[in-house]
Amino acid sequence: MSTHAPARTTTTDRPIPQEAFDWYDEYAHGLIDRRTFMNRLMTLTAAGFALSTLTAALMPNYAEAEQVSFNDPDILASYVTYPSPQGYGEARGYLVVPTGLADTGPVVLVVHENRGLNPYIEDVARRLAKSGFVALAPDALYPVGGYPGNDDEGRALQSSLDAAKMEADFIAGARFLKQHERSSGKLGAVGFCYGGYVVNMLAAAIPDELNAGVPFYGTPAAAAIRDQVKSPLLLQFAALDDRVNATWPDYESTLKKNRVPYTAHIYANTNHGFHNDSTGRYDEEAAELAWERTLAFFNRHLG
Repeated sequence: MSTHAPARTTTTDRPIPQEAFDWYDEYAHGLIDRRTFMNRLMTLTAAGFALSTLTAALMPNYAEAEQVSFNDPDILASYVTYPSPQGYGEARGYLVVPTGLADTGPVVLVVHENRGLNPYIEDVARRLAKSGFVALAPDALYPVGGYPGNDDEGRALQSSLDAAKMEADFIAGARFLKQHERSSGKLGAVGFCYGGYVVNMLAAAIPDELNAGVPFYGTPAAAAIRDQVKSPLLLQFAALDDRVNATWPDYESTLKKNRVPYTAHIYANTNHGFHNDSTGRYDEEAAELAWERTLAFFNRHLG
């Protein structure tokens, strides 16, 4: 596992204390409620931090995050539905195709965090299309009306859904994309947080269909199916993400035992979510390096 050391992201003249990022991670993953999270942030006001500064640094601001416009002439974006008989019956995703694609090309499934298809994930799909890939970003919240427009409600909705049916919807999305008329038949997947877990799950659940996977700070698939992973993996970790990183040694042992080709990178002094450029967890240097590696990996394995 390699180590890269970018500068720590700050939003003021003083760095946000690490415990604030840790508390946000607990809140974002349902380990504490919003009241507890806000009460903990209040304790930092005695150290001179304004609550508004802390929340601005930690909460997403999607208007700041767009890197590729939806009306960029190099891409064509639309929403599509497709069957998911083992899931919720019908699923929906954001499909982005490079306008310069003459016939078919490699395809990449983009899997969101634990809050539905928010603007950051849609932008990641557009970035992939801008780089020549056909991208599909499913919305697990489609059965309950889709991403509601804010992450708090999105998290609540996603936690209310059946986990097995959600996973089946993502498998359906992967198969729909692999068989799409614009697909070359080579399928990749990239996901973040919960989406990183889904990429690991896809690698285990459909090992003969996934050609390359890039989980960002994702936990491994269930132990019962973990031995089935075959496809090459590029695993991206944040050094300060103790919760996810604790799962890596056992997963790495399984990959080594089964001779699965993988490369893992840990980005020093970064937090869970460092690729997400809508929050203060974003680390530009680490995010750009991780994304360069992601594109190179897909180009190598998907053609």
